[in-house]
Formats: sequence, structure tokens, C-alpha cells
Amino acid sequence: MMTRYLIRCGLTLGGFLVAAVCWAQPSATGTTPATATPTALITPPEHRRGVEQTFLTYPEWYLVFSPAEYAAFVQHGTPDQFPFLGHIGQFWSGYLTVFEKSRSMGHDLNPGYHLMVMVIGISTTVEYALRAAYENSFGALSQATASAPTAEDRLASRVAQEYVDFIRVLPWYEFDFWRQFKTLWTELPMVGPDMLRKWERRFALSLEYGIKAGYAQLIKLGTQAVYDPALLVTSVQLKPLPPSDPQWPDVHVLAQSPDGTALVTVPRYDAFMRYAQSLASRGADFSEIAGNRSVILVSLVGDTGWRPQQGVEAVLFEQPILTQPGRQRVVVTAKVPTLAQALREWTSAGVQVEHIFDY
Repeated sequence: MMTRYLIRCGLTLGGFLVAAVCWAQPSATGTTPATATPTALITPPEHRRGVEQTFLTYPEWYLVFSPAEYAAFVQHGTPDQFPFLGHIGQFWSGYLTVFEKSRSMGHDLNPGYHLMVMVIGISTTVEYALRAAYENSFGALSQATASAPTAEDRLASRVAQEYVDFIRVLPWYEFDFWRQFKTLWTELPMVGPDMLRKWERRFALSLEYGIKAGYAQLIKLGTQAVYDPALLVTSVQLKPLPPSDPQWPDVHVLAQSPDGTALVTVPRYDAFMRYAQSLASRGADFSEIAGNRSVILVSLVGDTGWRPQQGVEAVLFEQPILTQPGRQRVVVTAKVPTLAQALREWTSAGVQVEHIFDY
């Protein structure tokens, strides 16, 4: 997901980011059917991705988990109570752990990917630190004067959720921040109860949406100039191939072998988890994902102190869900050939699979 969840703010890092993007983006080309033999299917080169990427995509996806946690939190809480600084710590500790694990397993270094992660990490650190400082001073002061959420508070809460829903599928820089900026100034009344809170929020949101709208356009132009379109599917070698299901229309067969093994593509990123769970529930087992047969990273969510008992090759680390006391994220590796069985076992045990990091 190399270009999908880049810096959301941080204008001072713009030039550095463009350089990082130029290094890091994998090329995507047209799909060539795999060659089938009686004994094996071969994943086409354009569908192969390095095994290190299942680890290095974790910090990028944390920058989806964190906005998702924020969007859920502000449905009932206020931004000044959100643990921005705690999320900074979780980002860096998670990145360090997955990097060390990948290095210990002898994977390729992939310096371009590391550069990208460093850039988005530094940018997020700056953004979250500034937001923490602002929300715990001016934001908290205006909140103390409010008797109820203002129209601006409600807009911010709605936009936060829309943004999370969007970036699970599409690049962040395609989100229409300008539309949100215009909504703020053309559709919300400028006067009403709790005027101090209204105008403080109006200032904060104008600054946020305005900066992000302009920065997103710069990133979009730079990305279009230096990147091929990202490959939006992941190849999976599985057996047996379940019958087609209209509820899961994006399973496309590239090749089949006489022994019942099939090479298919399914949607990448957030949708990969749902498709993998569906295929596993219908009896399919995976032998290869994106050309990899070793391990794949998975994040699970459960109660504090809980550890999965089935389907886990290794537990890398645990992180508390900072806005949900008593809940934690457990990041594990599973072996590709046993992933489908693990998904079936986790479903039976009621385990919440947060994400499968499909390289």
C-alpha cells in the first residue's frame, strides 16, 4: 500500500516526501496469465511482492487504525481527550518491532520502503504533537465553555469517519478536503449557542482542511508524475477453488491445474481480509500469497491479557487500544499454508481479525 496512506499534513516535509515516493513505489503493469503445469502454478512477476512488505506495511496501516480510533472516539468524546501522544509512541514501537523481526528473518532491507515509513512517521509525529498541544490548550478551553456539541463539532465527527472509510480503499490525497472546507463555511450557521466553541472549532477545522486540501493536490500531482498506477489486487494460490459467489464477485481466476489448485486474484488492501475469510470459510486453503509461501502478518483484537491459541506462528507484540480500556491489539505472524485454517479457527473462537497485511 506504498502510496496509499502518505503524510496527511507536514508541509515542511513535502520535498523529502516526493523523493521518498520516487524511491518506494513498486511498478504495476498489465496482468499476464500464469503458466499452469500439472504440478505447479507460477505467480506472474507483476503479482509478486517481497515478504518484507507484510511487515513494513504495519506502520502504514497503523495510520489507518489511528484515525479510525479517533473517529470512533469523537462520536462520544472530545478531541482534547484523545491520546495523540500515546499514538505517536505506538507507531514508532510497532515499526521498530516489525523491522527487527523482518531483519532477523533475513528479508530484503527494502530501503525505499523504510524511507517512506520514516517520512510518514515523522510527519504524523509532528501533526499529532501539534494537535495535542492545541487541543489541550485552546481546544480544551473552548470545550469548557460549551454546553453541547456545536454544528462544527458534529461536522468534524462526521468527516473523521468519512475520511477513515475513504482511506481504507483509496489514497488519502484523493479525499475531498475542499468540499469539507466549503461545507464548513457555506452550510453551517455562523451564529448560535456556544459561540466561543463554534468559532474556535471553525478556526481549527479551517486550518486543518485548508492545509490538507492544498497539500493533497501537491502529492497527487507528484504521484501521477512519477508512478505507474498501483496494482489493486493480490494473487492467491489456493485449493480447492470454491464455486463462484455473487457476494464475492472479484475473485478472478488466472490459471488452474488438473489437481484442483487455482491461481486467482482478489482485491488488495482492506478488502483482502474479507475475501480471504470468505474463501477460507468455503473450504479453500492457501499455498501462496503474492508469490510468498513463508509468513504473513496479522493483527487481532481481544481483551487485555488475551493471546490467540490457534493458528499463530509467533506473537510479535501487543498494544493497548488506548481509547478502549480492557482491549488490546495483538500482532502475530501466521504461516501462509496454514492461514486459511487459522482464519477458520479464529472465526469459530470469536476472534476479531483487524487486518491481514497482504504485502
